[in-house]
Amino acid sequence: MTQDNVVRIRPAVAVALAIALLSIGAATMYFLTRGREPGVAPSAPSAATPVAPNAAPAGGEAGDMNRGDHLPDVAIPISEESIARAGISTTVVAAAQGTAEIRLPGVVEANAYKQVVVTPLVSGRVTQVSAELGAHVKRGQPIAQVYSPELAEAQTKYVAARAMLDAHDRELQRTEKLVAIGAASRQELERTHAEHTVQVADLEAARSRLLLLGIPADAIGGLSAGKSIGSTATVVAPLDGVVTERFANVGLNVDPATKLFAIVDLTTVWIVADVYEKDLPRVSVGASVATTTAAYPDRLLEGRVSYIDPQVSAATRTARARIEVANPRGDLRLGMYATVLIRTPAPATAIFLPRTAIQQVGDRQVVYLKSQNPGMFVERQIATLASSGDRIEVLSGLQTGDTVVTEGSFFIRAERERLGLRSPGANPPHTTKDSGAARPSMPAAVSNARVEITERGFEPSSLKLRAGVPARVTFLRSTDKTCGKDVVFPSMNIRRELPLNQPVVVEFTPQRGEVEFACGMNMLKGTIVAE
Repeated sequence: MTQDNVVRIRPAVAVALAIALLSIGAATMYFLTRGREPGVAPSAPSAATPVAPNAAPAGGEAGDMNRGDHLPDVAIPISEESIARAGISTTVVAAAQGTAEIRLPGVVEANAYKQVVVTPLVSGRVTQVSAELGAHVKRGQPIAQVYSPELAEAQTKYVAARAMLDAHDRELQRTEKLVAIGAASRQELERTHAEHTVQVADLEAARSRLLLLGIPADAIGGLSAGKSIGSTATVVAPLDGVVTERFANVGLNVDPATKLFAIVDLTTVWIVADVYEKDLPRVSVGASVATTTAAYPDRLLEGRVSYIDPQVSAATRTARARIEVANPRGDLRLGMYATVLIRTPAPATAIFLPRTAIQQVGDRQVVYLKSQNPGMFVERQIATLASSGDRIEVLSGLQTGDTVVTEGSFFIRAERERLGLRSPGANPPHTTKDSGAARPSMPAAVSNARVEITERGFEPSSLKLRAGVPARVTFLRSTDKTCGKDVVFPSMNIRRELPLNQPVVVEFTPQRGEVEFACGMNMLKGTIVAE
């Protein structure tokens, strides 16, 4: 009886236990589900789900194109009020036929083919100098005199050789007459002929020596016994030009290797430009060039590249290009700074953008496109052809019909930094550990700095900025007595002209480390330290 009761009770207990376990599991799932954040579902988003701001557009907003290994686009929301306050303006991209321009620094140098160093032809002592430094001289014009015992000795030898030859001429005539009447032997005549030949050779040697010493042929013909022997040599200008160096002074002891003057023909001069290594593929002999100088900014000098140095400087990573220009009035002076604008042909389908439309983000160049969605802009990586002009040719990343921001792009970039938006393929932002979840760090809006260009160079020449924070460095040139007419950031392919007393703003985001900047001549240098 007792055993039967036990058997009947066990199934009921099992059912009760199962119901209790199911209740506990349901309660647990309920609380776990309520603990999740609202609006996030484990399943894939539907078609009506909005795209995240840092995701790449699905296509069509700025045109489909093959951007190679460029990072995906970044969508940046900006309110209408911010757009108006920042003065953002756009333009529609269109293909253009034109020429790409490369702006390079240059220096006026002498035409080496029309530059001579004047040295004396004789040894002696300078007794007179008639050409001053900077004087214009004509070919054959006397410019100095040298007292030379060497010259007097050479003339004396010539007069003596000439007298000996005259005597031998008379002796040869007598010997020939004596041989004709049988009063002298043929052997004696032959000996006289040999001596006469030696005398002729001695005279020719003495005459050649005088010619080498600068005595004109007509003056040599007038030398004879009984006439005074000159001991002064005249130094003449070998070409028309300007005396650019003078070392000759009265009393200076000289020899044929002593440098007396340097004379340069300045009717044509060379403008030597430093071509950056990255620009060499675009510069060729015969390329059209327009040149201006700081002294004559309104005068445009046309020319062509006549020579490119085959060797690149290890210090500046530039090669020298030579442009020959006419200088009939002599206004171009040696050592003047010049700006060389080299024009290179561009394809008919080339896309050009103003420099203000392009931003440098690390080692990438980006532009900002207006999206079809109101209040939305898209950051897109592009590739450009290296240029230092105001218009830059875009090689990839854009196509005709895209709407690109041309003014206010730096504001959009700063907003993207403020929001912490990143392309999916870019380096991840710094994270915090306050709740165990990764959150993008919020950089400061903009770092500002100011550099003045004076006679002493960049002041200050060293700046400290925050790494990863958009920077705005204002350059102001306050003097014309400097080569800092422009500023170059070689590592970021940035070059800006610096007009006198006009502030020029350079915008970029420094990465951790040092960024060097210099003047266009690479003589004045500065450093930005990003920490």
